[in-house]
Amino acid sequence: MSLTFDTACSIMVAWICGHDRGGFWLCLRPCRYAHKSITSPWRSGVMGFNFVDRRRGAMIYRQGRNYENLNKMIYRGTGKFDTPRLVPEACNADSFIGFNYAKSCKEPQRKGVHFFIDDYQFTRLWTNPDAYLNMLRAFKCVFTPDFSTYTDFPKAVQIWNHYRKHWLGAYWQSNGITVIPTISWSDESSFDWCFDGEPVGGAVAVSSVGTQMNATARALFLAGYKEMLKRLQPSQILFYGSIPAECSGDKIIPILTFQDGLKRRVSKKFTQDEGNSQEDVL
Repeated sequence: MSLTFDTACSIMVAWICGHDRGGFWLCLRPCRYAHKSITSPWRSGVMGFNFVDRRRGAMIYRQGRNYENLNKMIYRGTGKFDTPRLVPEACNADSFIGFNYAKSCKEPQRKGVHFFIDDYQFTRLWTNPDAYLNMLRAFKCVFTPDFSTYTDFPKAVQIWNHYRKHWLGAYWQSNGITVIPTISWSDESSFDWCFDGEPVGGAVAVSSVGTQMNATARALFLAGYKEMLKRLQPSQILFYGSIPAECSGDKIIPILTFQDGLKRRVSKKFTQDEGNSQEDVL
């Protein structure tokens, strides 16, 4: 939408009612940054105007959550999509848990947090990142969120998920959290952007879950894995899921999946129960 200063000057003040919260004034006032409103909307208001809360005078809604976290920080990015950069780090956690178990973890100082779980379980990190900073700081390290980049997703969604992953990773690093990048790709066309912002020479995390079910998926995974090795030269590879024979080397550190961990616990319990039964017979 194109808007000139003369047109802006002729727009009248509008009142938007919010009966349950007292409403707010939508002050359609021309401002000095009107011509910059597309690039810096939180400075000047939407379309170069200012929103003013009727009761508090707060700028742009009450909690400032409407600019995809850009009101918190804009990082100097890399690549054609300005992906925030991460710095390389090492990870020496004793074990790893999914984010969905982070809140109830008893010994966070010894554990790392991964996001190889369904996206809906950690989308809240993007919508309210500050709410989880203190909890995540307690852990030895935290992987970047594994927002999905499925091959059948629209390209824009894949790139957006890569960007969100990196924004959160950079935000966490700037708040004192040890961050390990989760490397994700879709098909070979994603190589143009899926490694943007990733650190060279540090630890990385990957997941093979769901990629070994057919020849096509397996080939795509191996192609991306080899490209990752070439571009990032990682010092550690924290590997979640079954490790294909083509992926070898002393840099790989296996991470127990939830399913494998469950099998172990069930097997251990069965063995213990069997032993107790034998003792009862004796």
